[in-house]
Amino acid sequence: MAGNSQRRGAMRKDGTKKGMTVGSGGQKNQALEGRKPTPKAVDRPHHPAARRQRAATKRSEASGKRGGPATRSSGGRRSSGGVLMGRNPVVEALRAKIPASALYVQVKVDADDRWREAMRLAVGASIPILEVAKTELDRMTDGGVHQGLVLTVPEYQYSDAGDLESGTLLVALDGVTDPRNLGAIARSAAAFGADGLVVPTRRSVGVTASAWKTSAGALTRVPVAQVTNMTRALESYKKSGFTVIGLAAEADVALGDLAADVLTEPLVIVIGAEGAGLSRLVGETCDWRVSIPMSGATESLNASVAAGIVLQAVFSARS
Repeated sequence: MAGNSQRRGAMRKDGTKKGMTVGSGGQKNQALEGRKPTPKAVDRPHHPAARRQRAATKRSEASGKRGGPATRSSGGRRSSGGVLMGRNPVVEALRAKIPASALYVQVKVDADDRWREAMRLAVGASIPILEVAKTELDRMTDGGVHQGLVLTVPEYQYSDAGDLESGTLLVALDGVTDPRNLGAIARSAAAFGADGLVVPTRRSVGVTASAWKTSAGALTRVPVAQVTNMTRALESYKKSGFTVIGLAAEADVALGDLAADVLTEPLVIVIGAEGAGLSRLVGETCDWRVSIPMSGATESLNASVAAGIVLQAVFSARS
């Protein structure tokens, strides 16, 4: 009996022989298998990162409407993305080919022409389509009217301000907080040949989902740079050969009174906040402060409208 025991080998308490290893039951092989691609954390509605992003975007949008400081992501190089909700906004955004990261679709929802077009455009653009419950879409939109469709927009990668010095026409925004103004100004910039936009990291608009939508795709063609100090950035552009023109309603020099050669030089056009105008230091940094002639019944122009007028004047002078 002793010999048989020795042949069988000494047993451990768990029933295995010494010198043997416990099998994984196939778990290790399964762990080695490739996983299917999944959206980033910020694109998964239940993930804490997504909830933080939605909260930051909502604060940014709300502060923009109030004219107050916009909430921005740390580091100054990226802005938080955001969400577009509702069938018309989603379809318009997909038509404009904004760089969406995912299209969330409510399960068991009534389909119409807009819903079907959204599906077709998303498939054509290779945008992942994810089916989720209505409760998930409600959380993603903080209870907004999403109509069963939500489009997520990824973080925007800002350009370096120095990289824009290779251009000859830039637009700087001083205190503009409404993302719709940024989008509209980007459209005018693209239409009239501007080489980039410059925005400060604080108390300013950033590239959000709303800006993407309003730009109608222009933000894919016009780079946006973020600077920590607008005054220093303008001084740097001046040293590089740019002339800085600031729009100010109270300025004595009208836009049409500028010499034609001024508009053909490398230019930075500075647009201030609607109503408040240019900040003091930025205004003092400008080489020229000019006004747009208009009837006395109008106190001020929307920032994007003013930018479009000046950009068109520069375009005409250079044509």
